[in-house]
This record gives sequence, C-alpha cells and structure tokens, in this order.
Amino acid sequence: MPQQNRTGRSLGSGSTGSSRRAELLAIAADLFATNGVRATTVRDIADTAGILSGSLYHHFDSKESVVDEILRDFLDEQQRSYRDVLEEVGDPRERISELIRRTFHALEHRRQAIAIFQNDANYLMRFDRFEYLREASAEFERIWMRVLRDGQRADVFRPELDVRLVYRFVRDAVWTTVRWYEPRGELGAREIGEQYITMLCTGLLTPGVDPGATDSRA
Repeated sequence: MPQQNRTGRSLGSGSTGSSRRAELLAIAADLFATNGVRATTVRDIADTAGILSGSLYHHFDSKESVVDEILRDFLDEQQRSYRDVLEEVGDPRERISELIRRTFHALEHRRQAIAIFQNDANYLMRFDRFEYLREASAEFERIWMRVLRDGQRADVFRPELDVRLVYRFVRDAVWTTVRWYEPRGELGAREIGEQYITMLCTGLLTPGVDPGATDSRA
C-alpha cells in the first residue's frame, strides 16, 4: 500500500522518482521556511514525509544538498527573469516597475525559497558550497543599480538621490514582504506589487498637492 505523508499526498511506489523528489523538496522548503535551516533536521523532513530518515538519502546526500537545490533553482530563475527585463523593457520607469512585478511574482510562486534566502543566507554563506548566494545577491544589486542609474541619466529619476540608498530601500521593502505576506489574505502578491510601484513611482501625495505645504493645525 502506498505511503502517505502528513499532507495526505502519496509517496508510494506508484510515484515516479522525479515526482517523489519534488514532493520531498516541497516538504523540506516548508520546514526550512518555517523553522529555519539550522533547526530543521533530516529526521524532521523524513517524519513529515512519512518515510524513514534513511530513505531520504536515496534522493539527497545531505540536508545541505536539499537546501542547495531549492535555492539554486529559485535564484537561477530569478536572475533569468531580471535579465529578461533588461532585454525586453527600455523605459526606466517601466523597467523598475517590472523588476518589482517580477519580484512579487516570485513571492507568489516561490515564497518558501524567498523566506529561506532572506532568513538563512548569512548563515549559509559561511560555507563554500553556498558562495553562489553572495554572487546572486551581487548580481541582483548590479541589475537594480543599473536601472536606477540609467533612469537618472535619462532624467526620469531624481538626480540628487543616492542610487545605492534607493536600491536598499526598495530591496528591503520588497523582499521582506515574505515575512508578513499571507497568500489567503485580502490582497494578493500582484495587488501588493502594484501598490508598491505606485508608492515608489508617484509617492503618497494626491496629484496636485503641494509637497511643501504645511497643515496650519500642526
């Protein structure tokens, strides 16, 4: 009789090797995102999957290999998505908007991987096999900074703003959304992304309001 994990999904002999591997990756991603990489053990993953710990080693040689596969797949996909924006979009404002949209698309579809990256990257980068996390972060920064600088040169973005500070502001605002985003909440990832674009590109003031005006009641 096929085994079932705690989610009720089959992990029995009728599953193909690739589907079982994907199932285990999904289970591990949930645990890593919720409990952290350091606190999650191979036994935790196996118990949740409804298999013996030794059975996990038929698919992965270590817990680190599981983390590695989750993060590499996500980061490779995100880097390709960002590079596509540079190739496909020319207008600086639309470029920055599309980068935000692509990030929130990832939040909608790769939430666990983003949480692992945000919460555990600094820990994982202590190990040589995860050096690519630093390289991916650097490429993300290069892409965003290029878009911001191009926008300044095109007189679309305000020239007095420090682009590195703007990048950090947008990066932290967008990526850390994973810490409170609720997929079943009132606003979906796309709607939140569009709100962020509006706040970044047009600000909080109603069109026509003098930003230098003060309230006489203050």
